[in-house]
Amino acid sequence: MDYGKYIYRLAKDKKQKAHQPQLKEVKFRPKIDDHDYGFKLNHIKRFLEQGHMVKATIMFRGREVVHPELGRAILERVQEDLGDAFRVESRPSMQGRQMHMVMTPKRD
Repeated sequence: MDYGKYIYRLAKDKKQKAHQPQLKEVKFRPKIDDHDYGFKLNHIKRFLEQGHMVKATIMFRGREVVHPELGRAILERVQEDLGDAFRVESRPSMQGRQMHMVMTPKRD
């Protein structure tokens, strides 16, 4: 067995298994309960700690779409609760019946 080839393949395999950040999506509704909100907030924290980008989405149904301020309040609450652990890549914006906000972990 060629030791040099073995070391080369180990280095190549290690390089391929490097962490690639992904875009994770967490969906909320305008009438979300406090417990459900906390549960989803913990998911966002975990994703950011792992180095992934997070897309927080508010889904509006029926007449909820005429009250985008409810969705914006939830996204602002997410920003407030996470503190300085992340950076907002894109501010909350409406696209059809959904409101999106993208966050990334802070890089030192």
